Amino acid sequence: MKQTISPAQKQIIQIALVALLLIGCIAVLMPFTGTLLFAVVICVTTAPLRNRILLLCGGRSSLAAILMSLLLLLLLVAPLALLSGSLADGLESAIRYFKPMLESGLPNEPPASLAKLPLFGQDISDYWHKLVASREEMNTLLRQLLDPTRKLALATVTMFGQGLLQLMLVVFFVFFMFRDAEHYAQALITGSRKLAGDLGERMLRLAEGTVTGVMVGIVGTAAAQSLVAMIGFLIAGVPGVTILTVATFFFSMVPVVGATLIWLGAAAWLYNGGQTGWAIFMILWGMFGISSVDNFVKPILISRTASLPLLLIVVGVFGGVLVFGFIGLFLGPTLLALSQVLIREWLAHPDYEEPSI
Repeated sequence: MKQTISPAQKQIIQIALVALLLIGCIAVLMPFTGTLLFAVVICVTTAPLRNRILLLCGGRSSLAAILMSLLLLLLLVAPLALLSGSLADGLESAIRYFKPMLESGLPNEPPASLAKLPLFGQDISDYWHKLVASREEMNTLLRQLLDPTRKLALATVTMFGQGLLQLMLVVFFVFFMFRDAEHYAQALITGSRKLAGDLGERMLRLAEGTVTGVMVGIVGTAAAQSLVAMIGFLIAGVPGVTILTVATFFFSMVPVVGATLIWLGAAAWLYNGGQTGWAIFMILWGMFGISSVDNFVKPILISRTASLPLLLIVVGVFGGVLVFGFIGLFLGPTLLALSQVLIREWLAHPDYEEPSI
């Protein structure tokens, strides 16, 4: 006797199959969530440039996507590869420098530059002699200082190395998104209309403006700071201007202390080399030139589309790095700003008719 399936049972089976399919898709896409989101952010931000290149290519989307991908490789991947290699070389050089000190101990006399430091120079010199006299205390101090420093340096190099791989994967995704950009854009517009009618389409346009504004603010401010820093490095005669400029660009995206680490390091190098005047110049240039760019340029760039509080930037940067790795520097603040703007827009329009599907 043939057993028939009731409409309710058939519906339950269909829902179960769809749920299993969605779970499978989420499981497959989960490792690439960050890179896919960042690829979308880049596509939205650089859409005007892509459209111009598309016109120059005579409407050939594949050729335009290839040119855009090559441009992103040149602007993002190449500088990060240079910075990652320099960080690794710097870490190796630091290990070679400190290894004899760990094996043979500190010299009997501190460096002359330390003793000449104002206010604290004599105290540092006295403590140096105390450490030399007590090898056990010296070894304890060196372990306390070097172990966290070594771990931090290794973690930084690892993060930049992973960021390099992430950016290469992002460029790979960007190529396909740009190649079929018109299809994706139409699907987003249709989906937003079906979900929330006019409000959905308005929030989609707002999301595009917010993503563009935040990315332009973050990247534009970093570019401005790195340009001002490069001028200061050239004037002061600091070596390795190219790598220091690239480092300033990436580190300036970290709020509060990002770019400060670079120009303070340059000032310390100048002071250690006996160039006290140029060291003072570098500190003043960093305080009133490099760091002040963040206070003036970023609000101007971002305020055109969204107000981004400092707390949101700080949480977005550090939370984004913890969740997504290196690309979280860009992705974290962008996602938080987008969520803030969309929630405000939704609360401002609480009453609307549900679209008929």
